[in-house]
Amino acid sequence: MSIESPQPATGAATGGAQLSLQAVYLKDCSFEAPLGPRVTPEWNPAIGLDLNTSVNVIDGDLREVVLMVTVSAKIGEQTVFLVEVKQAGAFVMQNLTEDDYRRAAGIVCPGVLFPYVRSVVSHLVSQGGFPQLLLPPVNFEALFAANNPATASAATN
Repeated sequence: MSIESPQPATGAATGGAQLSLQAVYLKDCSFEAPLGPRVTPEWNPAIGLDLNTSVNVIDGDLREVVLMVTVSAKIGEQTVFLVEVKQAGAFVMQNLTEDDYRRAAGIVCPGVLFPYVRSVVSHLVSQGGFPQLLLPPVNFEALFAANNPATASAATN
């Protein structure tokens, strides 16, 4: 007895839209702890999180999407640590409309890359001698809508 699962149609075979992940890689990372891991019993730093994405053409329909994350921990005005990570992915993007391309680059691709960023940040902070830091989930769709109100409202109509 054999069980065959249906294969999803690809954009190349159907001429339709295609978004597929080809590779995930760490493009750049940095960890700074100006004073070293001097953790006090009242360890409760203010954590800052900054996210940004960029898209670069690699070749033809192959795009590099880079999710840049900066995490800072401060106690008062003093920086305890600073982590910067650039997590990248190579995605084939074929036959996408302009709106679909923008949504893929602003929502789908960063959503795929974020778990990798979360792991790298957690590892760097722990290796730096600080308590584990787990980044909270990020709603990339809400961030995209906030930064692209015309596109977001058109998609909901």
